[in-house]
Amino acid sequence: MLDIKSQTFLTKEQIKEKANSIFAEKGASNTSEKYSHIPTHKVIEDMEVLGWKVSDVKQIKARKNAGHQKHLVVFRNPDITINGSDGDVVFPQILLTNSSDGKNAFTFKAGLFRLVCENGLVISTQDFADLKIRHLGYDFSELQKTITSIVEKLPLTVESMNKFKQTKMTDKQILKFAKDALEARFGEVEMKRITIDYTEFIKATRKEDEGNDLWSVFNLVQEKVIDGDFNYGYSTKTRKARKIKNFNKDIELNSKLYTLATEYCLS
Repeated sequence: MLDIKSQTFLTKEQIKEKANSIFAEKGASNTSEKYSHIPTHKVIEDMEVLGWKVSDVKQIKARKNAGHQKHLVVFRNPDITINGSDGDVVFPQILLTNSSDGKNAFTFKAGLFRLVCENGLVISTQDFADLKIRHLGYDFSELQKTITSIVEKLPLTVESMNKFKQTKMTDKQILKFAKDALEARFGEVEMKRITIDYTEFIKATRKEDEGNDLWSVFNLVQEKVIDGDFNYGYSTKTRKARKIKNFNKDIELNSKLYTLATEYCLS
């Protein structure tokens, strides 16, 4: 994880240690001869030229095609920061997923990193559509065009954040948002089998998240849902929720929660 205060990003060695599939130089053995593979580390080098450095990487566990599995690279530009009037500092992020098993193109998503809780958010696709680049015919100019299109939309992120902060929620709305967020994680059927103390669930764990504005409520609920920072009852037992570790599930759930939050936003 990036140390914000020292602005230290991951080195090549650290990246390789956490996700060696990023450095696969050719496709997996089961890919066809026509498969064109561009190593993810090549994109990392090109992204650095554009000012975006690696703050985190992950790869899924794989039994087949180990070393070629789907992986995630999180980029941050140290020169681009969103400073809120309330002192909240947020860093725009670009999330890249890829693999060398022939199943994935380069896919880029927009995200946010909130300094106060060191928590990553994923902006919903209704605001930032996923952008894809095929391995075949990849070149620097296409990457530059893709990243530029994301950066040009960043003012929409600031506008969205401001609307979140200006939107006040009633107790009833906060409770419904929490229930909908948990249902997004567990599913409708499982929600009928578990019990949750919502009074405890919606209690802020830090001063910065106290308040009834949508931004505070969204961040509070999102962090608990993703990090598993809550207990729930199942049958006669009390269980501690698990942290979402699979980055595919993390991104999917994050995007759903962001979309859910926008439904409460001021028009």
